[in-house]
Amino acid sequence: MANLITLSRFPLLILILVLLFYGGPAGQLTCTPLILILILLDTVDGMVARRRKETSLLGSALDIAADRAVELVLWVSFASLGLIPLLIPLVVIIRGTLTDSIRAVASSHGVRAFDMSRSAWARFLVASPAMRTSYGVAKAVAFCTLALWLGLQNLGRETPAVAAVRFIALASSWIALVLCVARGVPVLVEAPAFFRQYSTSPRQE
Repeated sequence: MANLITLSRFPLLILILVLLFYGGPAGQLTCTPLILILILLDTVDGMVARRRKETSLLGSALDIAADRAVELVLWVSFASLGLIPLLIPLVVIIRGTLTDSIRAVASSHGVRAFDMSRSAWARFLVASPAMRTSYGVAKAVAFCTLALWLGLQNLGRETPAVAAVRFIALASSWIALVLCVARGVPVLVEAPAFFRQYSTSPRQE
């Protein structure tokens, strides 16, 4: 059940993309609640997995894949639509590629992603509920308000309310980017020490 919920995020993401690019103002406005549902499903699948005791390696891999797909596809889409600078998805992609590669090596040695952080400051930035929640909320606000701004913009109405939505959308996007980088820095800083610890392991090409 939990894995089915996770997998359901992919067709929902595709529907959102279709509406963003081809749905017109009505479809774009509809994307705001759909994006919220898309994000909330990430919490729901975890709750279901724990309650039904369905936690598994496959479920964890699917959950990470869905999270990455949602985040990267939406950032790139909103940049393509001209709502945010291309810099934002580029930084997110580079950060994700670097940290995921390092964490993949850690996983091959039986070390979970959040267990890589050794110092208190690193654990706070990477694994603390405050930082994880802040980052999640910033992305949720950014994605929902960007879709809302797109729809209102294409309705041709420039009102103080639309200007406010635009401000919130852009501000939350930059906040999300700062938090994204901040949570990636500890992984990069502590990676050399981690690699030295396992330097005797066979090199993987």
